[in-house]
Amino acid sequence: MKRYSNTRVKIDKSDIRVYSTTYYPEIKLSDNDIFIMPKEGERLDFLAHKYYGDTTLWWIIAKANGVKGVAVPPLDEPIRIPGDITKVIQDFRKLNTVG
Repeated sequence: MKRYSNTRVKIDKSDIRVYSTTYYPEIKLSDNDIFIMPKEGERLDFLAHKYYGDTTLWWIIAKANGVKGVAVPPLDEPIRIPGDITKVIQDFRKLNTVG
C-alpha cells in the first residue's frame, strides 16, 4: 500500500498538482503489539520491512510512537510495533478515500 494512494490530489491556481491533507487513524494498544529497543541505525522504514514486509508502512510505527519528522527512532526508549495492521490500514483508507 502506497502512503498517498488514497489521498486526494488537487490542482492549485498555478496548475501545480498538490496532495490534500493525509489523515492518520488512532492506533490503539493491542495484545498483538510488540515492543523492541531499536538498534543504532535502524530507521522506521527498515523496521516496517522487518515486521510487515513493506517499507512504505513506516508511518504506522511512527504514528504509534508519536515520532514526527525523523526517520530514526530514539534509541533510549522502547518502540511499539503494532501487531494488527489490517484495521489500521482500513481506518487509514476510510479517512483518506478518494471519491
